[in-house]
Formats: sequence, C-alpha cells, structure tokens
Amino acid sequence: MDKVIKSDAEWRAQLSDLGFKVMRKHGTERAGTNDDFPKEDGIYMCAGCGAPLFEQETKFESGTGWPSFYAPIDAEHVAEKEDRSLFMRRTEVHCNACEGHLGHVFPDGPAPTGLRYCINGVALKFEPDA
Repeated sequence: MDKVIKSDAEWRAQLSDLGFKVMRKHGTERAGTNDDFPKEDGIYMCAGCGAPLFEQETKFESGTGWPSFYAPIDAEHVAEKEDRSLFMRRTEVHCNACEGHLGHVFPDGPAPTGLRYCINGVALKFEPDA
C-alpha cells in the first residue's frame, strides 16, 4: 500500500475541522452524529486518502452510535496501535496508507471474527457499488 504523506496545512485544507481533529489529532466524534451512510452495497473508504477499508456486508448495528464493522476489507489496510489515553487501555485503528485515526477495535463483535471495529463516521466516505 502506497503511503500518503501531507503536511498539517494540506490535511486542514482537505478535511473538515472535525475530520482533522479526529483523523490527524486522534479525536472522537460524538456518538450518533455521523452514521447516515446508505444501506446499499458498497465500500467504505478512508476520508483522508480514499483507501478501501470496509465493505457494507461487514457493517452491523452495534448500538454504540458509531459505524461498526466486524472485519476490514484487507488486514493490511488497517493498522493497530495500543491506546492508553483517558485512563483506558484500548486498541486504536488507523488507515495504513495515510495513518489517519479511524477509531478503535474491541473483542465484543459478532461472528465470524468476534471483533467490533468502532469507526468515526467522519473518517469514512461511502462509495456505492457500480
């Protein structure tokens, strides 16, 4: 996967204020504010660089208020890192191409993986199947 490297000024010009805060500064959007994606077949792409991250068929309703998926399209597209902020121990996930913060992954998802990728909606762009 090709790396996407931009300055903070370039990211600020491309992303919304909230998108920059979430993707470049590891923030979190408020629950329930950005899960208005269509229910049709398609792919969720990184809002920062367009890398394909998740498929609609792996999306599920987690009740958390954030888009949730049980698996990425390709494990190589989503990288993980330990996050010890806010007095918690979690696993952060980010886009492997642009290193944009996406959200976190938890071990309480549905079969077949048992994982819940809890993703900030502002970090995703939906592209319907053609």
